[in-house]
Amino acid sequence: MENTNRIKRVMFVCHGNICRSPMAEMISRHLCAKRGITGLVFASAATSSEEIWNGVGNPVYPPARAELLRHGIDPKDKRAVQLTAADYSRFDLFVGMDSANIRNMMRIFHGDPQQKVRKLMEYTSRGGDVSDPWYTDRFDVAFADIFEGCEALLGAILAQKS
Repeated sequence: MENTNRIKRVMFVCHGNICRSPMAEMISRHLCAKRGITGLVFASAATSSEEIWNGVGNPVYPPARAELLRHGIDPKDKRAVQLTAADYSRFDLFVGMDSANIRNMMRIFHGDPQQKVRKLMEYTSRGGDVSDPWYTDRFDVAFADIFEGCEALLGAILAQKS
């Protein structure tokens, strides 16, 4: 696993940036706020431009928003943004939701020379991909996967700082 000692800025990534990656961004912010953890920055982006029209991204998909709100997490005014090659130098860690996201990040970044790209579920004991609610309509399952992954990621970051 990467040296998390330097991690302060984390970018979560999925295909459209309207379901899984904004859920991960908001869950991580929520976990830090709840625990009084400061100094970490969380953002999210898409590997595609499908949810961005004339430079304006779509808001969090309504069922994803509803699932977050069910857990007391408000995605506020989050809108989809597209990942760019320039982001590689601005963030310490890029966390994809599934294998396709990882492939697309590698294409956008032209590789991963600093080993900054990981899958969220790698931080858990079970690994694998985050369930994609776009196809299953199971936003509760995606939330559970993402929550577990974000807690494990946060634990890894904090363990390296001590």
